[in-house]
Formats: sequence, structure tokens, C-alpha cells
Amino acid sequence: MKWIVRARGHPNIRGTHRTTFMITKDPDVGPRGDCIIGVKAEMGASDLPEELKALLRSGSGVLIRIAAGGLEETVRAKGHPELSLDHPDDLVVRKSRFLCGRTVAIEADKAAGDLSRGLVRLLRNPDVTVEIEFRPLP
Repeated sequence: MKWIVRARGHPNIRGTHRTTFMITKDPDVGPRGDCIIGVKAEMGASDLPEELKALLRSGSGVLIRIAAGGLEETVRAKGHPELSLDHPDDLVVRKSRFLCGRTVAIEADKAAGDLSRGLVRLLRNPDVTVEIEFRPLP
């Protein structure tokens, strides 16, 4: 089973944050938003399908594929039983164990700053579709 959330690239995407990455429904990002890797997302945390929310709240491992313009990266992370998943605009994956309404996964093995610079360059193109795919870890 897999779930895909689509977003768009943006010229201000820097992808340098050391502990998180985020996609947002917001159509714009300023140069200080160094964790943002996609804008105009189809959904925020509160919009995720109930089946995906249940998987994330089970505490299971999750495989997250970030794809754009023919390049992709894979991130391994975990859910947590206390995820509220109630933010209307944002999806955040964290290396830490910090939980808030926008957190969808924790203990990730990559943040925005760990993504290949080639992928980050593609994410700066507003014509690029960013796919964030969630799958249970085997």
C-alpha cells in the first residue's frame, strides 16, 4: 500500500535545514524557509487519508520517497502513537522526536540538507511536480 502527495517546486527552495523537511499548501516560500521542499501541496497533515494516519500513528516504520524531475531520494522514518496530524497546511518529517500538528514522521534518516543537491536544484523549478510517497516499511 502506498500514498502519494503532490506539491510544486519554487525558486526560493534551498533545502538546507539539518533536521527537517516540509511540504506546504502555501503557494509561496521566502528565502528563510530552508526546510521547505515543495509548495502548493495537495494536502496538509489533517487531509491525509485515514489509512495513512492509522499507519503513522501505529509507530511503524515508513519509507518516504521524494521524487521530482526524474530524480528521487528515499527517507526512512517512524510514526508515533501521539501524532495529532491536524495541521491544515503542512507536512513535516523530522530527524528528532518532536511532535506537533504538522509532524507526520520522526526519527528520519534524512532532512532537507541531506538531499542531493541535484534534487534540490530541481525543486527550485516551479514547473516541477514533487511527489512525496509514503509506504510501510517491510
